[in-house]
Amino acid sequence: MKKMRFWVHLLLIFTVIAMSACSKEASSGKEKKTIEVALWDKNASEAVDKSIQEFNKRHPDVKVNVTYTPWEDYWTKLKTSIGGGKGPDVFWMNAPNFYQYASSGFIKDLEPYIQEDGEYNKEDYFPAVVDLYTYEGKLHAAPYFIDSVGLYYNKKFFDEAGIPYPDETWTWEDIETVGGQLTDKENGVYGYSMDIKASQQVYYNLIHQAGGFIISEDKTKSGFDTPETKEAFKFIEKMIGKGISPSAQTVMETEGKQLFLSEKVAMLPAISVSAGEFKEVLGDNLGVAPLPKGKQAASIVHGIGWAMNEKTQNDKLSWDLIKALSGEEGNKVIAETGFSIPADKDISDIWLKSIPSLDLQVFLDAQEYGVPYPISKNTSEWQDVEKKEIQGAFLGQQSIDKALDTVAKKMNEILAKENSK
Repeated sequence: MKKMRFWVHLLLIFTVIAMSACSKEASSGKEKKTIEVALWDKNASEAVDKSIQEFNKRHPDVKVNVTYTPWEDYWTKLKTSIGGGKGPDVFWMNAPNFYQYASSGFIKDLEPYIQEDGEYNKEDYFPAVVDLYTYEGKLHAAPYFIDSVGLYYNKKFFDEAGIPYPDETWTWEDIETVGGQLTDKENGVYGYSMDIKASQQVYYNLIHQAGGFIISEDKTKSGFDTPETKEAFKFIEKMIGKGISPSAQTVMETEGKQLFLSEKVAMLPAISVSAGEFKEVLGDNLGVAPLPKGKQAASIVHGIGWAMNEKTQNDKLSWDLIKALSGEEGNKVIAETGFSIPADKDISDIWLKSIPSLDLQVFLDAQEYGVPYPISKNTSEWQDVEKKEIQGAFLGQQSIDKALDTVAKKMNEILAKENSK
């Protein structure tokens, strides 16, 4: 009888231990969280991964999955998943899509998290990108980095031709003159690329340099039918007509960026984010200068923000991750990797040292005459019209003047609807 009681007692002990272990495993499994992150540019992976490592030091039981979706599919995939009540917890947001996501309630107002936090200060960031991601007076995407446009060039072509490198004194006339001198039709080399698919890098800048505008400050009027805008496009037509720039058909098949990297283009206007990628391919042959002036200097300024899914089940953790990515330490990481200009004003100097052989100060100086990326509530809607009409004109479907008039007319209709609501 004593033996039986002993074995019963022992069995009970083992049962309690087993149940305790199962309980701990279940509890541990229940506490395990996963945060889904989405963005489109793998060139940012080094900075993103380092920031996530820091986040995991504070949250070792949280798994962070990062998905990189190519730009061509990113917005379709994101909108479909979020519209279906799912989607990533944290994701990249850009200016053209911001108003749609904010006004549709797809992304969270970050102000409550900022107010509770005490460490995050909006005043630390460049005002342009804070304004860019503010909806109805409240921040809806945390500024991550900013970009402006500069003139990249291949030193090899200048050295071989004995031509001085571009500098801050350059104008449109210099683009045409030197671009013509560097054009080598026999070897398929163009002096300059007027890639008409690249609005931010190419014609948005030219419009403002000519004294025009894309959208009025009060978001009620298009500037595409103004004389200044038409002057900018006449310059593009002239550069293509002279063979200094690749044709529209050529850049449709191989974008200007790829032609530059394959040394088929001597000069290319492009954003600061491209610096690291260009340096990796072209090495010491790469140089950068301010964009040449028209009637005035102008460089389109844009930036990326981290947004939080309105439907996330892990909002506190998502905010902590956003802070790790875009806070002071996260901005230091993005500055040190050289990916782009950190949105934190005080950390921008670190970025200047990330590629010592390049005069990255060019992009910071551009903030002084920078023009905010043009947006309204339905940016993507009028940009679809813009791209269709302008690209069609350069492919010979209609005159550029007619295309610009059509863009302005349809854009004004879209803006009128926006402002009537």
